[in-house]
Amino acid sequence: MTVALFLIFGATALASALLSVTRKNPVASAMWLVLMFFGLAGNYVLLEAYFVAAVQILVYAGAIMVLFLFVIMLLDLRREQLESEPQPRLPFFGVAAAVLFIAVAAIALLDAVDAGVFPDAAARSTLELDGSAKAIGESLFGTWVLAFEVTGFLLLGAILGAVILTKRRLT
Repeated sequence: MTVALFLIFGATALASALLSVTRKNPVASAMWLVLMFFGLAGNYVLLEAYFVAAVQILVYAGAIMVLFLFVIMLLDLRREQLESEPQPRLPFFGVAAAVLFIAVAAIALLDAVDAGVFPDAAARSTLELDGSAKAIGESLFGTWVLAFEVTGFLLLGAILGAVILTKRRLT
């Protein structure tokens, strides 16, 4: 049952993330992103990371999405304005950047596995988290530092993508 729920929450998160980046309406994209945050929180609950799941809902689905929606509404993008803007004519560079990112991520992951950064199942089962911020911080910046840094880069890429997509032409 747990595996089935994990797959359902994972598929929900993946599908809603894909829908978030493929929608033309920025508000619809933000709503799909909220659903993705809930899918991730469901997986955290299944992994018995209740604190992380609560933070996922409170911080990301709550505060961060309110900030995103505030910026979207502040930009006041109209459909006519979006359609009148010229589209980027360099799709090759977008595809090349995506391939480069996947290659670098794969190399980093393989190097991390070779270096023994990821703990094995026995080491993971001995991790004793008492739920305190200190224990979570030590685990996050010790054992799981690579995953934390990759998440930071993904968020940076998402923010840069949002800025580029919503940038108005200065005339």
